[in-house]
Amino acid sequence: MKNFNTVIVGVGGQGLITLLQIIAEAAMYSGLDVKTSELHGLSQRGGSVEVHIRFGQKIYSPLVAQSKADLIIALEEQESLKAAYFAGSQTIFLINRHFVPIPLQSTLSEQQILSALKKISPKISIIEAEGITSGTYLLSLASFKNLIPLRPELILRAMKKVLPDEYFTANKKAFESAKKDAKNN
Repeated sequence: MKNFNTVIVGVGGQGLITLLQIIAEAAMYSGLDVKTSELHGLSQRGGSVEVHIRFGQKIYSPLVAQSKADLIIALEEQESLKAAYFAGSQTIFLINRHFVPIPLQSTLSEQQILSALKKISPKISIIEAEGITSGTYLLSLASFKNLIPLRPELILRAMKKVLPDEYFTANKKAFESAKKDAKNN
């Protein structure tokens, strides 16, 4: 397997660090070398957050290089533009149709965002994934659609390990919903 590079972007409070941990666990269950990095802007609720995860046979650096991302998961639409630096023509974008208003800044339309990203990669999916489980839904969907080389059962196993028991049931429902949606689309 070649090294796989993922960048996840969003805002504080959306569970990016938790997603990072789930992917890392699933990759380790697959017997792969894993490196991760967390890059916080305003690491508070509503501030930009970016995490990198690389896995494969041998990984030397946790950071995804410019234009080398295989998958970008954006839990907030406007944040997907911040990840464009890491995208190339091979990059798949999974974007949650969710806007977090940024005080004193204008908001770009979805069409403006898509127009900018399509100049880099045509592989863009905007998904309706509202709520606290939107991240695990998008990750599960990526696994079921083979957009990330981690088997769904390993994603679920990692979720069970990483998530507190009181959140696992809701996230397992998101996993099952992603499974159903992947089969229907």
